Amino acid sequence: MDPWPALTVISSLTIRGSAYAFLRWIPGHHFPPIVLYSLIVFLVSFALTSRETSPYKLLVDEVDIVVADNDKGDVRAEDNDDSAISDADSDGDEEVELDIKETIVLDERDPQIFKTLLLGLPSPTSPIWSLVTMAINITLALCVADMIFRGPLLYPSHDISFTRVGHVSDSAANLLIREPDSSKLPIYISYRNAENVEYESEKIVYSENPWKTAGQIYWLSNETDYTYPLTINHLTPSTRYEYAASNNQSGHFQTAANIGETSPHTPKFTFLTSSCIKPRFPYNPLGHPLEIPGFRHLAQWIPKLQASFMLFLGDFIYVDVPRRFGVDKEIYRREYRQVYASPSWPAVSSSLPWIHVLDDHEIANDWDANTTSPYPSAIDPFAHYQASINPPPAYEGATYYSFTQSLASFFLLDTRSYRTPEFVPANPSSPSKSMLGETQLRHLLAFLREPSPPGVHWKFVISSIPFTRNWRFNNADTWAGYLHERQIILEAMWDVGATSSTGVVVLSGDRHEFAATSFPPPAGGKWPLAATVHEFSTSPLSMFYLPVRTYVENEEEEPKEVCIKYLPDGNSKFGVVEIEKVSGGEQSLLRFRLVVDGEEVWAYVVSSPPGGKGRGKDAVWG
Repeated sequence: MDPWPALTVISSLTIRGSAYAFLRWIPGHHFPPIVLYSLIVFLVSFALTSRETSPYKLLVDEVDIVVADNDKGDVRAEDNDDSAISDADSDGDEEVELDIKETIVLDERDPQIFKTLLLGLPSPTSPIWSLVTMAINITLALCVADMIFRGPLLYPSHDISFTRVGHVSDSAANLLIREPDSSKLPIYISYRNAENVEYESEKIVYSENPWKTAGQIYWLSNETDYTYPLTINHLTPSTRYEYAASNNQSGHFQTAANIGETSPHTPKFTFLTSSCIKPRFPYNPLGHPLEIPGFRHLAQWIPKLQASFMLFLGDFIYVDVPRRFGVDKEIYRREYRQVYASPSWPAVSSSLPWIHVLDDHEIANDWDANTTSPYPSAIDPFAHYQASINPPPAYEGATYYSFTQSLASFFLLDTRSYRTPEFVPANPSSPSKSMLGETQLRHLLAFLREPSPPGVHWKFVISSIPFTRNWRFNNADTWAGYLHERQIILEAMWDVGATSSTGVVVLSGDRHEFAATSFPPPAGGKWPLAATVHEFSTSPLSMFYLPVRTYVENEEEEPKEVCIKYLPDGNSKFGVVEIEKVSGGEQSLLRFRLVVDGEEVWAYVVSSPPGGKGRGKDAVWG
């Protein structure tokens, strides 16, 4: 049996399935080699199958033998019978004359268009359809190559010039300026109060607040990839400002309300949370190579939400997906520049400050090797582009941060730089395993123990990876692999809810799914039910989601981890956190809203604890 048709079908289906999975489902690094090798096999087997494929099918094939007797002149007709010849030869006395006639009836085959297009086999009679099915497979392979190489090789974004806003407090705002063009230096930055700027219709401004000088930049170099962080101080709370730079960059920001208060513009304190973005996924051959599809959904919601900032919980870049091009710092810098050069970026940053934490794909997948290579190369652009305008670090050089704004306090963890290896030892409950390291853990516990300022009833612990162990796939990379340290933190969180009117919420990302989980204290213990800790884990903002279900609640495990809601599907997810005071001011309500692919699909409300007054009650509802 000819093996080439079967090999053609197998290689064709492999190309199409792998390319679809890579371009639309999950851009894993295993798929491109599969597509490449399958294409080679397909082209060879396709050519050999084409050569052996006849355009005709056989309907009739008959052989008629006519035997003539020379002595008697009679004629005998035989239908494919060799007996007469054998008899004549054996006698040797008689010569016969044979007339052999073969009748063949052929019919032209159907072009088999559906079979050709579906399976990748050559058409028996139509070269055009054969070329079409071949072109489909070649085009899919080219799309895979396009997604891998076009952005990194053709859009290094060396010349991008931009500004963006980072952390904004009630009295200061952090700006990042990037300008690689030395002819624009020095750069002068100015700002003004934009609350009461008046304009006449179709005429120039006739009443303006005066511009003030924020600073000057005299020198930029490749040492910082031509970036410079600038802080504007002495600002007024709850005020909208406009800033402008002499290199034609400008923007707006609004300062935070006084601590414990909300802005006069809105009775709520609102911020956003998500993680994980990858340009051009899902793949669109007509889209810009640096387009980030999920940003379109976010941009539609920003004007409606009036959020104070975006808490982005890691994987701002995917340096190792689908292909790592190197480990030097220029490779990492390029990844950051490409996000900021994306045509999708301005719509989500012009009026929304971004605050960042570090996760694995800013370094390497499931990173647990501390500051060994390639960490130094990876942390260089993170420090320049992200950390430099984050909230103040716990100490100089630290990559974790804390701040208080309006109605909440925040501690932003670094779960990558200080952790011990995931499987050393393998027991997740081993006291020798640490996610945070001794110093960071001490700072976190001090943050939890510190009394909240008046009017602040929520503490947020920001973790790039899930706090719950209910994610069962690759959970050694999450807090499920560091249960001893997690228990210490969890008990400190319960202490907060038991002794004050402050609730503790964990915000996390990484899993490319959404889940809300509650951590009630053990029944009959020293902590009231009102001290329950909640986690909202939200991702991706623009990336793949897992096609299999990996979050499973185990009711036998202690302490209990209760699934409130699990919504895994969607290429774009972000959470909206809204906090408002309850009448009387002793408690506060937190509302979490989930937006998936541009649509709000779920909401949940939690009340802060009653302030240690008795055991309280389960103050949550969906």
